[in-house]
Amino acid sequence: MINLIIDVSRYLMILLIALYTYFNFRVFSTRDEYKKKKICRRQNIAMFLIHLLAYLIIWFETEDERMLVFYLAQVLFFLLYLFLYRLFYRNVSRLLVNNMCMLLTVGFIMLTRLSFDRAMKQFAIVVAAALITWVIPFVIDRVWQLSKIPWIYGIGGLLLLGIVCIAGTSSYGAQLSLGLGEFSFQPSEFVKISYVFFIATMFYRSTSFKTVLVVTGIASLHILILVLSKDLGSALIFFVTYVFMLFVATGKWLYLLAGAGGGTLASVLAFYLFGHVRTRVLAWLNPWSDIAGKGYQITQSLFAIGTGGWFGMGLYRGLPRKIPVVEKDFIFSAISEELGAVFALCILFICLGCFLQFMMIASRMQAVFYKLTAFGLGTIYIIQVFLTIGGVTKFIPSTGVTLPLVSYGGSSILSTFIIFGIIQGLYILKRNEEEDEEYEE
Repeated sequence: MINLIIDVSRYLMILLIALYTYFNFRVFSTRDEYKKKKICRRQNIAMFLIHLLAYLIIWFETEDERMLVFYLAQVLFFLLYLFLYRLFYRNVSRLLVNNMCMLLTVGFIMLTRLSFDRAMKQFAIVVAAALITWVIPFVIDRVWQLSKIPWIYGIGGLLLLGIVCIAGTSSYGAQLSLGLGEFSFQPSEFVKISYVFFIATMFYRSTSFKTVLVVTGIASLHILILVLSKDLGSALIFFVTYVFMLFVATGKWLYLLAGAGGGTLASVLAFYLFGHVRTRVLAWLNPWSDIAGKGYQITQSLFAIGTGGWFGMGLYRGLPRKIPVVEKDFIFSAISEELGAVFALCILFICLGCFLQFMMIASRMQAVFYKLTAFGLGTIYIIQVFLTIGGVTKFIPSTGVTLPLVSYGGSSILSTFIIFGIIQGLYILKRNEEEDEEYEE
């Protein structure tokens, strides 16, 4: 009987995530605000039902009373977060808040299944991040001076990355984090935000050739320090973000083509200069030649995705722990194995929906500084999603990048909350301006 309940719940979860994803894109084609709110409420219902069904399965499998308490704590958090955000910010993007909560829900489900202790830590980090970033939309809506301090962003980011390069803790061949007692954080997750602000403030002032040279020099220093730290995943994110922001700011295809050529050359150099890059590339090219060694992680990921098929094996029916670092870089593989490819693809489409909203907000902003900021943050977000999913599916070599809001990791969670908070601030700013214009008319 329990097996039947678990199987029925699994298919219901797939149906509900498909409905949620449909509603996600249905909002984009609806202009009526009342209808948008109605669709968003349906999203909330689907999300809470998925959450309930998943934790029912977890309860049946573990019979651990802590799971019920943890589930209720999450429900309380999501209810308060959704209600209070709408209460304090009347013109908030409900779709963006819903998508954040949906991705966090999936992350909590998978982390609880993989490691209850890490799920608890993640929950504590999420609650703290929500409290810390609550004020960001208020600040964005009122502090225009953010566009007047470019060198604070630029020099501050370089100093942080430099400290990590010199005194950072090594992880999987790269110096990524700084330790503070029992805690550690990854500065590059936050520097990528200051990096976008630096580029946006500089190109807001001028897009002359001299300015382009100066900004390119500072951006190159950021990337060079990341390369010296062997944090090549972050270096790639910084590089691609700069190239696209430069293209959007200037509109010159020459810069885009030069960036593509430079990126290709840099990739070849990285292959010959860094041993762990060669290991990842060779494992990507032919992981089957050394399944027990260099190709173990990617082959286990592919086995998991293939075993799960379209509808998954069900929670606790797969073997996701066989994948090294599954709760961080390879959580998408665990989702695919136990919840199915349909569920995993819906998560990908929800991430794509977030990116599309980022771009829509960027296109609607009249101030160049705000436009470039939204575009830059959106680019960072979607590149991170692409690198994560591309790595676990063997589309590209693994880069050690986490899936925002889903993977385990405190720095990633907090930096993503900050990014979404800034975008919400820009959305609220634009909506307030539109209401003022309507009132004047």
